[in-house]
Amino acid sequence: MKFGIVTFPGSNCDYDAFAAARFVLGQETAFLWHKSESLEGSDVVILPGGFAHGDYLRPGAIARFSPIMKEVFRFAKSGGIVIGICNGFQVLVEAGLLPGALMRNAHLRFACKFVYLKVEDYTTPFTLACPPGKTLKIPIAHGDGNYYTFQSDLEELERHGQVVFRYATADGRVTPEGNPNGSLGNIAGVRNREGNVMGLMPHPERAVEKILGSDDGLYVFRSLVTYCERRPAIAG
Repeated sequence: MKFGIVTFPGSNCDYDAFAAARFVLGQETAFLWHKSESLEGSDVVILPGGFAHGDYLRPGAIARFSPIMKEVFRFAKSGGIVIGICNGFQVLVEAGLLPGALMRNAHLRFACKFVYLKVEDYTTPFTLACPPGKTLKIPIAHGDGNYYTFQSDLEELERHGQVVFRYATADGRVTPEGNPNGSLGNIAGVRNREGNVMGLMPHPERAVEKILGSDDGLYVFRSLVTYCERRPAIAG
């Protein structure tokens, strides 16, 4: 399979994502420049973390107009697998591919530390390799990770099982103490209704080797590989 890593001016986690896919998982991987109009046959498209276009206006607001986003949108609507990490999550929200908004952290400080994630759904393309009941240890690094949506929209998310990850304590309890940024419902990651597009604020690509402090991020990447191996390819 092939991973495509979109690079915007200001992206700074694109090489981390590339290294995770290419050198740790051993999969074909390509960088996709934001002005490109081709996904180069990618099976999975990753929008990485960073500060796309300097996060001017608000995070992701300019990046969503990059030429490649037309192809990302087409790919997503045709059922292609898309994952946005941190700034990439913000871009997907701005592009309308995911619901909600990401606001300034409730404590108004940049948060950079390991957090714990409870997996809410083990059947998605992003989680099917996660051991049931395991709490994932994944780092965060963001100033605008406070997930918010209207109460009626939150009820829809919950009703349709679109919350994929929640911030939790080390033993998997979803509590205010486990929430690093004030996100509504401790939400750390959500998917679209169709289930092929997901965004999350934590960085699984920074947790793919034990020397990094955790290799729990591999569960996300291995889930993507396993899912793609089981289904027909969608041309990117």
